[in-house]
Amino acid sequence: MNSDTLLDELETTRERLLVALEPLSDEALTQPETIGQWSVADVMAHLTAWESELVTALMRLKSGQKPARFLESAADVAGFNSRVYEENKGRDLDRIFADFHGVRVQLERWLENFSDQELKDPQRFRWLKGQPLLKVIKQCSYGHELEHLPEIEAYSRSVQ
Repeated sequence: MNSDTLLDELETTRERLLVALEPLSDEALTQPETIGQWSVADVMAHLTAWESELVTALMRLKSGQKPARFLESAADVAGFNSRVYEENKGRDLDRIFADFHGVRVQLERWLENFSDQELKDPQRFRWLKGQPLLKVIKQCSYGHELEHLPEIEAYSRSVQ
């Protein structure tokens, strides 16, 4: 995979998610316990938070700094997810959508700063402990969306 393929994956998965979200009313988006214990809006805030952490990590990696906050979040996924849920519970839906779209734009812009070699080399960023940056990006962006998509799509079909 190279940066062009990565951008294609980001776009394809996001389009699929937006298609699933399209028919949902504000009430349906904020209905509790539709995706496990979360609402669809909670899942969107969750996805946004991980992409935001990723963008910050990319900024730090590009400047040669350790992405400490990202590594802490990745080491305690359940704790991070719980904090994000509590911080975003009841948050304005317009803000959730604005952040959801905005962080993706930032991610795509930051990806332009990395060469294919930097993305693929598992030894390039020592803090990632042998994982290529591409894998980390996938886990926190389109791969993460793919994990949640089946439930969101099923819910979307059930309310139509």
